[in-house]
Amino acid sequence: MMKILVSALILLVLAAGGAAYYFYAQTQKLTNDPQAGAQEEVEALVVEIGKLIVLPEGETPTVATVSDPERLKDQPFFANAKAGDKVLLYSTARKAYLYDPVAKKLIEVAPLNIGGPTPTSNVQ
Repeated sequence: MMKILVSALILLVLAAGGAAYYFYAQTQKLTNDPQAGAQEEVEALVVEIGKLIVLPEGETPTVATVSDPERLKDQPFFANAKAGDKVLLYSTARKAYLYDPVAKKLIEVAPLNIGGPTPTSNVQ
């Protein structure tokens, strides 16, 4: 009985030490490179959404999270958005994707209009 108790205690101490080291290493990683966590999230989202639709290649999107969908309801792109939905913006490809990470569904895809108005030609 005593040997089992001692073995369990040693196992518990080793597990706690391993967990402490893991979290310490993760903290150091984020301290040294604060953007690493954000970059990993972007890469994971691109892989996940890439299974649903062909995404533009050769460009890393800007990712935003919908926090207050009520403020965005007047914009058609965000009509079905919920808090926590992700928006991927591809500025070079000029595309925007609205994704629900909980349901794992693509909600909306739209052209992205950024910058000033595009020049128009004089047609006579």
